Amino acid sequence: MADSSATGAVIEPTAWPASAPQQKKRLSLRFILPKEDPWAIAMVVLVGLLSLFILTIPIIVLVLSFRDGRPIDPTSTYSFMHYASVFTDPVAYRALLNTVTFSLVTLVVAFVFGLPAAWLAERTNLPAKPLLYTLMTLGILLPGFATAMGWLFMMHPRIGLVNVFLTRVVGFSEAPFNIATIIGMGWVQGLSLAPIAFIMTAAVLKAIDPALEESAQMSGAHFFNVIRKVTLRLAWPGILASGIYIVTIGFASFDVPAIIGMSNRIFTFSTYLLTQLAPHDDLPHYGKAAALSTVVMAVSGLLALWYGRLQSQAHRYQVVTGKGYRPRIIALRKYTWLAWTFLGAYFVLSKFLPLIIVIWASSLPYFQLPSEAAFKAMSWANFLNIPWDMMLLGLRNTSILMALVPTLTLACALAFSWVVLRSKVPGRLAFDFVAFLPHAIPNIVFGVGVLLLTLFLLRNVIPFYGTLWILLFVFIIGRISYATRMTNSTLIQVHRELEEAATMSGVGTGTIVRRVLLPILAPTMIYAWIWMALLTFRELTLAVILTTKDNLTLPVVVWSMWQSGDYGAASAITLILICLMVPLTAFYWWAVRKTGIETT
Repeated sequence: MADSSATGAVIEPTAWPASAPQQKKRLSLRFILPKEDPWAIAMVVLVGLLSLFILTIPIIVLVLSFRDGRPIDPTSTYSFMHYASVFTDPVAYRALLNTVTFSLVTLVVAFVFGLPAAWLAERTNLPAKPLLYTLMTLGILLPGFATAMGWLFMMHPRIGLVNVFLTRVVGFSEAPFNIATIIGMGWVQGLSLAPIAFIMTAAVLKAIDPALEESAQMSGAHFFNVIRKVTLRLAWPGILASGIYIVTIGFASFDVPAIIGMSNRIFTFSTYLLTQLAPHDDLPHYGKAAALSTVVMAVSGLLALWYGRLQSQAHRYQVVTGKGYRPRIIALRKYTWLAWTFLGAYFVLSKFLPLIIVIWASSLPYFQLPSEAAFKAMSWANFLNIPWDMMLLGLRNTSILMALVPTLTLACALAFSWVVLRSKVPGRLAFDFVAFLPHAIPNIVFGVGVLLLTLFLLRNVIPFYGTLWILLFVFIIGRISYATRMTNSTLIQVHRELEEAATMSGVGTGTIVRRVLLPILAPTMIYAWIWMALLTFRELTLAVILTTKDNLTLPVVVWSMWQSGDYGAASAITLILICLMVPLTAFYWWAVRKTGIETT
C-alpha cells in the first residue's frame, strides 16, 4: 500500500511484489480513512513528532544560551553575555577543566580494568567465563552513588576508615589518602565504567584474526609487543568507540561527583550546572546553565565527528574474511591464578568493598572504626528513621517509571526502526540520526533542555513541570538511542518476504507488526525492556535536574538524605534500593537465558 502526501512523501510498509503493482493505493497523511492503513500513518507521525521534540531540545538550549535577561521577557536581546560569564567565572572555568580531567582519569581507569578483562574473556581459555560476564554486567547495574558512598567512607581525609586507622592506630601524622579530589573521583567513576569498556571491546577482540598475531610471533616479536602493535591496533575502532562513550558519560556524570565532590567544593560540569539551576541564595541562572550545556554539546559533537571519521576508514581494519579465518584461544596455563587475582581485585575494589562499607555505615548512629563498642552500637535505627513518606512516594514514582519508560521507549523504537528500514519515506535515514542524537549528546543536556522547554515554552499550554510525566518524557528520550540500536539490529535480520506474504493475504501494517514482527522481535525486546527498567530504577543524573517534591524517585531520595547530612539514612535507603534490585536482576538473567540473547 503506498501513500503520497501533498509534499510527495511515499510510504510503503513492506516491499510490494513485482507481480502486484496494481494493489498500491494512495494514502493521505492528512486524513486517515477506514480503507487506508492507519498504522503506517501513525508510526510516521509518531516518529516525526518525537524527532521534532528531540531536535527542538538542544536548539532551545542553544537559543537561550544567547538570550539576555529572563528567557520569557519579550524585550530580551541576544549576546554572548552568558558565555563570557562562563569563561570568566573562575569556578565555572575550573569546573570545565575539572570535567576534562575527571573524564580522562575515568577513561584510563576503565581501560586499565576493562580491556584486560575483555582480552581474558575472548582470547584466552580463562575458566568460568560466564561468571566473568555475569559480574561485569551486574557491575553496570549497581548504582554509581552507592560505590561513591563506600569509597568516601573509606578514603575521606577526616572520617574515612582507612585514614582514621592509619592516623590513630598506625601513627601517621596526617591522612595519606584523599578520595575527595578529581583524581579520586575519576578513580571511582572509572571502576564503575570498566564494565562498559569490557562489553564494548570484547566482541571486537573476539573477531580479530589470530593469523596476524601468529605472523608477528614467528617474526620474533615479544608477546607484549604483539599485543601493543598488532592486537590493540586492529581493535582500535572498537576501543575508540568505547573511549568516546566513556568520556561522554564522564562529562555528564552526576552521582560520583555529587557524592564525593560537592561537599568539598569540587565541581564538574554536572554538579556546577545543578548549582546554577538551583542556587541556595539566588534566582536560577538559566542562561548560564544553557551556555554551559552548549559548550558540552560542542565537545560531544567534536568527539562524534572524530569517531565518524574513523568509521569512514573502517575498511582498513577488516581482517576477518572467508579464507582461512580461524579464531585461536591462548592457553593461560600457570597464569590462570594471576588472571583471576586481577579480576578478583577489581570486583573487590569496585563492588564488594564499597558495598560492605555502606552496610557498616547504615548500622551505626555515627561513622566509626570497627571496634567492640562499634559492634555494640549497631542497630536498625537508621532504617526506622527513614522518612517513609518520601520513601513510599519515591517507590511509587519509580515503579511507575520502571513500567512505562521501557514499554513506551520500545514502542517508539519499533516505530523508528520500521520507518527507517521498511518504509519509503524520503530522507528516512535522518530519523535514525535523530534517534542516535541522545547517545551523542550527554543526557543531562537533554534534561536541561526539557526543563527550559517546560518552564518557558509549554508553561501556559501544558502544566508539565514538576509532574512525573516530565521524568517519563526525558527518560524515554535518554533511552531511545539504545532501544533503536536493539530493534534495528533485529529487524535488519527479518527478511521482507515474511511481510510480503502477509500483505498478499490482505492484512495491514498493524496486523503485520503484531502477528509477524513482534513474535520475532520478542526475545530482543524482552531483554531490552528489563535492562531499561533496571537502568530507570537506578537513574539519578536525569532525575535530579527535574525533580520536585511531587515527583521524587528513590535515587533522588538517597541524594536528598545525603545532601542534608544524614549519611546513615542515605546508606540505609541505598541498601533498600539495592535489595529491591536483586529480584529484578534475577528476573533479567532468567529472561536472558530464556531468550538466548548474549549480554555481550
